[in-house]
Amino acid sequence: MKDVMRQLLFELLKDSKKSDRQLAKVLGVSQATVSRMRTRLVMEGTIKEFTIIPDFEKLGYELMAITAGRFKTPSSPEQIARGKKWAARFPNVIFVSRTQGMGKNALTISLHKDYTDYNEFFQNMMSEWADAIENSESMLVSLKGVIVKPLSFRYLAEQRAT
Repeated sequence: MKDVMRQLLFELLKDSKKSDRQLAKVLGVSQATVSRMRTRLVMEGTIKEFTIIPDFEKLGYELMAITAGRFKTPSSPEQIARGKKWAARFPNVIFVSRTQGMGKNALTISLHKDYTDYNEFFQNMMSEWADAIENSESMLVSLKGVIVKPLSFRYLAEQRAT
């Protein structure tokens, strides 16, 4: 990836609502060049989507659950398709992936309005995947507590600047 393209990506990580004109000024290139580069980053899949990171508590979420589990069998295309279909049903599920370590091979990150909401979700998940999951454990993160470093991708861009 060209250096200027990488710089554009990091500028967008810092603030994706910047206009092409503002980005062109920062990067020292034309607005048309920024527009072409942004389009290329999207078409190549380097940028998957433009989104915001909201204050989850203001949206009514009290907990973030990080749930790690162990599937009984190695992943198959059918199991992956089933997982994608399952995860798509739950807008509060924000990340699902296969993992490695600590005796676990799957991870789900989900948001919940309160403990009752989390418990219903967890019970549903364990019931629905009872045939496939060997074990599962969750860590609950209070979104009302002390958050030392809030979720942001800006840090990646700031790291590259140093």
